[in-house]
Amino acid sequence: MSKVIGIIAGSLRKESFSRKIAKALLPMVPEGFTFRIISIEDLPVYNQDFDDHDHVPESYVKFRDEIRNIDGIIFITPEHNRSVPAALKNAIDVGSRPAGKNVWDGKPGAVFSNSPGNLSAFGANHHLRQSLVFLNIPVMQQPEVYLPHIDKAWDDNGNLKDEDLKDFLQKAVDAYMVWFQRNSGS
Repeated sequence: MSKVIGIIAGSLRKESFSRKIAKALLPMVPEGFTFRIISIEDLPVYNQDFDDHDHVPESYVKFRDEIRNIDGIIFITPEHNRSVPAALKNAIDVGSRPAGKNVWDGKPGAVFSNSPGNLSAFGANHHLRQSLVFLNIPVMQQPEVYLPHIDKAWDDNGNLKDEDLKDFLQKAVDAYMVWFQRNSGS
């Protein structure tokens, strides 16, 4: 049976570089695995009252089920104000609640950060890692995946044209698969 690795792009923007990266990873999936992009765009801002009063939005139920049914996770994040985008943090919160029902628990993860600038979303990468520690997601340490000048990597149709970046991403995916095998109990 194929292992399923979820991919979450942390930006909601239609032409998001994180989304483009997520799509570029799909053909890099090794045999025996499936990559699945998981959307975070329909999640209302987390409010504990939804869980406490049994008024859980259908989008929460769907999202929690999607996360529950994957074996590992790759987060792709831009940086907003030296941290993760609010939409990504919200998705993390939705999946970690209600208390005691964390759907992220124990799923091997990776963080790929990107930016049009030089810093490659370094701050977001590390803030996200802090949250993942609490969620009990073991996160791949090497290679570190910081993608600078991501705005220059695409052709006019949104396809990855930068061959060096494509090679680096494939190496990162390959390393993640080794990390996944070592940390998933498979």
